[in-house]
Amino acid sequence: MMRFIQLVILAMYFSVLSSFAQHMRDSIPYYNRKLRLEEINFVSGYYRQDGNNSAVTGGIGTQNLADASGVIDIKLSKYDKKYRNHSLDIKLGIDDYTSASSAHIGHIEGLDDVLSAASRHDRRIYPSVTWSVNNPKSGLTYGLTGYYSHEYHYESRGLGLEFSQLSRDQNREFSFKGKVYLDTWADILPVELRPPGYGSGNVDDPTPIDHSPRNSFSTLFLLSQVINRRMQVALIAEPSYQHGLLAIKIHRVYFIDGSEKVENLPNSRYKLPISLRTNYFLTDRVIIRSFYRFYVDNWGINAHTAELEVPFKITPFFSVSPFYRLHMQHGTRYFAPYGMHTIDEPFYTSDYDLSTMTSNYLGGNVRIAPPRGILGWNHLNAIELRYGHYLQSNGLNADSFGLGLTWR
Repeated sequence: MMRFIQLVILAMYFSVLSSFAQHMRDSIPYYNRKLRLEEINFVSGYYRQDGNNSAVTGGIGTQNLADASGVIDIKLSKYDKKYRNHSLDIKLGIDDYTSASSAHIGHIEGLDDVLSAASRHDRRIYPSVTWSVNNPKSGLTYGLTGYYSHEYHYESRGLGLEFSQLSRDQNREFSFKGKVYLDTWADILPVELRPPGYGSGNVDDPTPIDHSPRNSFSTLFLLSQVINRRMQVALIAEPSYQHGLLAIKIHRVYFIDGSEKVENLPNSRYKLPISLRTNYFLTDRVIIRSFYRFYVDNWGINAHTAELEVPFKITPFFSVSPFYRLHMQHGTRYFAPYGMHTIDEPFYTSDYDLSTMTSNYLGGNVRIAPPRGILGWNHLNAIELRYGHYLQSNGLNADSFGLGLTWR
């Protein structure tokens, strides 16, 4: 709760800056060539799950996890001499999580390890910066993004580029995005599987451990089309490729003969999700948003996901949006439950995220955006509240809460 309050205070501080920027904006021409503050978004979330199929303990045991997150998103812009709009989007995200299953990396049958406390409670920090240029005359937009993410056993650096072209009549748009992530894992092993002289990975442990790379390359191709004044559709393809350490070495696997190893998976993976998204404006107050995705990869996983969200505008400034998502997945050939793998298998995992399963996710979103601001505060433009309940066929269940604030 204290962390949440601190994030809110920080967001209020940025709102003061937004007020100053608004004053400047009202006193200058539309094509301003000085960098100005356009918008600040603050998003805070809380996620909690429970289940009994932890991969850390070989497919059995608690999956209890709690995560509190906060993201500050600051948008700046300016026009150049050719009246192109330059945008700068600066984000800073923080996740603070507690995982009961991670505590078992260094604890089994009464054997304790100093890593337990560090892995049970951790924090992830992930800043990013995006620069983009839009030419309103040609409809062309291009941009570049830098990413970084860090937590106790994992570090990631990324670079992305984007391009989009809007048709002359503004009814059709083609977009492309490409991203590269260069990651490094600390090869932390369960305590009972560490060879002699191998460290725990704890910051206070000087004994060395191995580190392994994992590189990810992803692309997105999007074609959107306005069908008529009521309907818009978008076709999306997102091929990606990963290479390096794709197995998670803190995941145990138990075999039929009673032996134990760490998870082992191929060092490369191809993924191909193809999606169709539609927005249908049923009335001036009701929109029907539908989404379907087909997913396939070379590990043998294929899945179907369908989602429906219906925003309903109760007043011009107040709307509610119930949603429902169904996901059906056929799992990888490398998966087997606790104690069901045979010792001669080249690859093996007991991670239920890779298993055959069905999941349901339902909830709702409430948005308030009065013209004079929230509670009369002009620059607090909108507030959103979101809740969702998630349930997997293997017993995993979760609840998520979200709060979004927008200053302009």
